[in-house]
Amino acid sequence: MEDLKKILLAGIGSIAYTYEKSSKVIEDLVQKGKLSIEEGKELSSELKKNIKNSSDEISEKVIPLTKKELYILLEDMQFASKLQVQELKNEISSLEERIKLLEEKLK
Repeated sequence: MEDLKKILLAGIGSIAYTYEKSSKVIEDLVQKGKLSIEEGKELSSELKKNIKNSSDEISEKVIPLTKKELYILLEDMQFASKLQVQELKNEISSLEERIKLLEEKLK
């Protein structure tokens, strides 16, 4: 669940970053005289509108999942469960122990 939150926050962060960079480019163009102040305001307004529409579309597509739906999704994506990870850790520990015993016998 925490990873899904991070992915969502990364998406929001990238939208904010894009807005900041685009605003800076517009501001630079106005300062260099390549855009009039009015054109800069218009572009900035259009940029805000487009970003708001994009974030609204994302919000509409994000639907809350039940715990069961989340488990099914993670299973479909072939993520290991905590139990599976623990079993693998136990098996690795067992194999390490067996290797250690074999090494001692060879000495």
